[in-house]
Amino acid sequence: MRFAPILRNPRRRRLLRSVNPSLAAMSPPAAAHLATASDPDEDLCFTTEPVAPAEETAPPLPTPPPPVSAEERVERAWAHWRRLGSPKMVVAPMVDNSELPFRMLCRRYGATGAYTPMLHSRIFSENEKHRAMEFTTCKEDRPLFVQFCANDPDILLQAAKIVEPYCDYVDINFGCPQRIARRGYYGAFLMDNLPLVKSLVQNLSANLHVPVSCKIRIFPRLEDTLAYAKMLEEAGASLVAVHGRTRDEKDGKKFRADWDAIKAVKDALRIPVLANGNIRHLDDVKDCLEHTGADGVLSAETLLENPALFAGFRTKEWKENGDEDEASGLDQADLVIEYLKLCEQYPVPWRMVRSHVHKMLGDWFRVHPQVREELNAQSKLTFEWLHDMVKRLKDLGGGIPLYRNNNALQTTSNGLAASNA
Repeated sequence: MRFAPILRNPRRRRLLRSVNPSLAAMSPPAAAHLATASDPDEDLCFTTEPVAPAEETAPPLPTPPPPVSAEERVERAWAHWRRLGSPKMVVAPMVDNSELPFRMLCRRYGATGAYTPMLHSRIFSENEKHRAMEFTTCKEDRPLFVQFCANDPDILLQAAKIVEPYCDYVDINFGCPQRIARRGYYGAFLMDNLPLVKSLVQNLSANLHVPVSCKIRIFPRLEDTLAYAKMLEEAGASLVAVHGRTRDEKDGKKFRADWDAIKAVKDALRIPVLANGNIRHLDDVKDCLEHTGADGVLSAETLLENPALFAGFRTKEWKENGDEDEASGLDQADLVIEYLKLCEQYPVPWRMVRSHVHKMLGDWFRVHPQVREELNAQSKLTFEWLHDMVKRLKDLGGGIPLYRNNNALQTTSNGLAASNA
């Protein structure tokens, strides 16, 4: 019954509507089924503390009808990108990890755009509970890419219509290389069926007001990658994000992303192109943009450990030699506290909270493994318990600061600003 009193209260309903559009129309009985789950980690991390009501967010006005020529499509793709501020540093889509509180944390520390986790188009379109649990946003959560996996154009369109008023791009996942994508026949495994890929993009482009973007991986042969990317542009994509690894190169630490291939795609297309791969700190952002000519970069795994990456903070692993990098006064435990407060404001399933705490405090847990064991043994999490755990970690000492080179940061920031001019 967690949502029932909230939904009966008009002020709280406004808050909930801003957090999750699909909950806005739910009556108290309809929401009650979200209150319990067999696994406590599947429950939403709702706080019972009073929360100030948020302003309602009106859906944006629709754009004009789809353009009739390729040239007009390209012009509109760039006009839309510039209207969003040409975001250079983007949070990549990560299953169970690029949810609203984490996106908002990254935005506090320099991210200028973000993707939702990959959403399954069929389940999303059919299951109200799934929508309520997996898709949340707010008015500050922009620019926003909402990403779907799909293999049926009509089902994908049905799902996309639900989120269209609340995002800046509807994105199609053509890059997931995992076994579940093979079984479900989506993601990077659609690279073997380009006619289906084309139909997915065409159907969205012809029927949505919001632009369509595509996230892809590269083929082993460059000419195949370029033909693929050009096909997506011709089918109506307004932006392509290129992960510079093949479908078989799943291990980002073992296989370096191919920035040359990303550069070739950027040179071949007329629409905005984002680069994904090898972004470990802010210098990598600058180097990648210079090397590829891309219009922005995505980061995934490194952000999970260090959500302040785009603000110039580095973990000890990427601290530069010498004394130029200084302890910043910020550490990962501080970021966890900020994240937990955001989760209280924007509830998500506890499994996501648990995952982020493990990722952000991984270095601390290696120093104090007994605290990690306590976390693992805690079957039902609460904010009070997690705040106390972080305090105990800090009291135990041995925490590792985040580092920042302010002189280099200014140089890099100037370079990024110049490339955005």
